[in-house]
Amino acid sequence: MDATAQRRELRQRLADQRRALTPPQRIAAAQGLRRSLEQLPEYLTDSRVAGYWASHGELPLNLVIPPLATRGQQFLLPVIGKGKRLRFAPWQSGEDVQPNRYGIPEPVAPRELLEPFQLDLVLVPLLGFDRRGNRLGHGGGYYDRSFAFLNEQVRPTEPLLVGIAYDFQELEIVGKESWDVALDFIATDRELIDCHLEPTA
Repeated sequence: MDATAQRRELRQRLADQRRALTPPQRIAAAQGLRRSLEQLPEYLTDSRVAGYWASHGELPLNLVIPPLATRGQQFLLPVIGKGKRLRFAPWQSGEDVQPNRYGIPEPVAPRELLEPFQLDLVLVPLLGFDRRGNRLGHGGGYYDRSFAFLNEQVRPTEPLLVGIAYDFQELEIVGKESWDVALDFIATDRELIDCHLEPTA
């Protein structure tokens, strides 16, 4: 089996595993995720925090988003733009959303759209990760394209990229491509992983 087929099979297995979780398991994971993120100072203080609308079994952010508004931080959701790039729209609980071409809700008629470099902290969805910050995404390349500018900067910098995952999504090693943009941290339902402390070899 070639590397592309292996990645496809791995994506499928992880996606199936994620979708098989029960509602109580998801609630417990959401609570664990909030505890993990609360160990990250930037989550508590950064002005512009982007996330995602959980779909296809992704770890929900429903317990992570409300405290941001309470602290006066702005939460944003990704909007698919031209050239398979993301921009980010401010969103508050209760505001209208509509599904994009992948069925993922996006804000309706956003007031403004921010470019990736304007963000402070980004909570990044993923299918698999390793402790060095390598991420297995869904294969569309949206995040890698949108945050490619970070590969030319000394990390960590802003925006800080934090992968969000269930503990079982950890892999021994994720093969890295030249265009991949590494994560700075990974927050799971069990722990917060600082990828810059992990050996790169």
